[in-house]
Amino acid sequence: MTGKGRWHNPVPVSDLATALLDPVLRRRAGLSMDLVQCWPEIVGERLAGCTRPERIAWPRRFSEDDPFKPATLVIACEGPAALHVQHETGEIIARANSFLGFAAIGRVKIVQKPLSAQPRQRRTPPPPLSPPERQRLAGLTQAIEDEGLRASLQRLGENVLAARKRRLADS
Repeated sequence: MTGKGRWHNPVPVSDLATALLDPVLRRRAGLSMDLVQCWPEIVGERLAGCTRPERIAWPRRFSEDDPFKPATLVIACEGPAALHVQHETGEIIARANSFLGFAAIGRVKIVQKPLSAQPRQRRTPPPPLSPPERQRLAGLTQAIEDEGLRASLQRLGENVLAARKRRLADS
């Protein structure tokens, strides 16, 4: 009970976090939590993993009578994704405006930078090769005179066979 004798209904933590972060994001970056949370729906799953909305840069208005000018959506992305974002700029603007409910975005600015490092999934170690597979690799590379080249090709063959085994085990 509170001091006034009333019970409060529980509120999801995500609602509390959104209520706290939304004003800060709006003030500092011109974004809303809704835009950030719905980013995969706006740009698509393929680009959502390698891009994120950085901020919305609104043009300066010197008086209330100045006509409305659409803002610039600044998108941070990793190097290779910049080309994909550039080709889909029109679609991104249309989807963002549809999400916001009015023609708020007029252009997109791409900023290339590494996104927050996401932990990489550790690969399972390759399954060990059987003795017949090792003998077969040794037989295929025995005619190679250069010791370094032979060892490199054997490692390559082991990796290829291990990858094949991994694919078969995953399917």
